[in-house]
Amino acid sequence: MNQKRILMIIGSLRKESFQRQLAQLAQEMLGERAEVAFLDYTQVPFFNQDMEFPVPLPVAQVREAVSRADGVWLFVPEYNHSLPGVLKNLLDWLSRPNQPGEATCLFGKPVTFSGAGGAAGTACVQDHLMMLLSVLGMKMMAVPRTGIPLSPEAFKSNCLSLTESQEGRLRKQAEAFLTFLD
Repeated sequence: MNQKRILMIIGSLRKESFQRQLAQLAQEMLGERAEVAFLDYTQVPFFNQDMEFPVPLPVAQVREAVSRADGVWLFVPEYNHSLPGVLKNLLDWLSRPNQPGEATCLFGKPVTFSGAGGAAGTACVQDHLMMLLSVLGMKMMAVPRTGIPLSPEAFKSNCLSLTESQEGRLRKQAEAFLTFLD
């Protein structure tokens, strides 16, 4: 069995975000069975059709990273029951072709998603993602998915701590995604 290349996209730019912590736990669970990379999209400009062609270099770089991956795992916070603007901007750029008439790097790309957030554990944003990723033509692994409700203590300490049950759900999702990629 060859190692699958999984690109993890963190939906928050905060260095020690709960999403990054969750992604690092998922990476540990995948272990040596996957080659994991984290997408740096901090230099991607705001989407503007006036800049679409020629493609700005940071956009070309993130599109290439997505193209090289066997699958994408999104880790998404919930801002006002929806996607963070920075992630929506990235998806807008990724949803466009490098040249008119070409397929996009997202079309047919296997994807799964998880998140850690308020009391509902990112349930609303995950529902939005189901619709959006479907429209973008991604090959979605809709279940299992992981949503972690954060306690007030987590927000005070900025430390993600999973219960045994939550850890089990994340592990199940990691296993299922590896199978989904085969």
